[in-house]
Amino acid sequence: MTPDFTMLTWAAGITALMWPSYIVAHIINVGVLPALTYQADGTALPAWAARAKKAHYNAIENLVPFAVLVIVAHLAGAANEATAASATIFFWARLAHFVLYVTGVPFGRTITFTIGWFALVGIFWQVISAGAAG
Repeated sequence: MTPDFTMLTWAAGITALMWPSYIVAHIINVGVLPALTYQADGTALPAWAARAKKAHYNAIENLVPFAVLVIVAHLAGAANEATAASATIFFWARLAHFVLYVTGVPFGRTITFTIGWFALVGIFWQVISAGAAG
């Protein structure tokens, strides 16, 4: 497996593992039965769990363009060391984004989001450059 696909797999994996944090917080907050029977859906989450939910949604939103770009780079023959580095940076930025967002570290969310976005731009640039050269 290429480094790009390895990072895509890890990014999908960590994104899939983000939801239990806020679901468990909800269950602890309202109890098992109200949580499982949707009776407490309107109950506010603790602040950190609300941030975890937002970070998870943001990870899902960013996973889609990342996956598309990694797959297109592979299919277009544009996957190279730059896309591998960008994919690796994206993965670590997204992991850090979740941790820093949940813990409420000032500016952490914005900085890590921006790093991940630039990593996406890096992969996009490689794909576009390969298309222009071909």
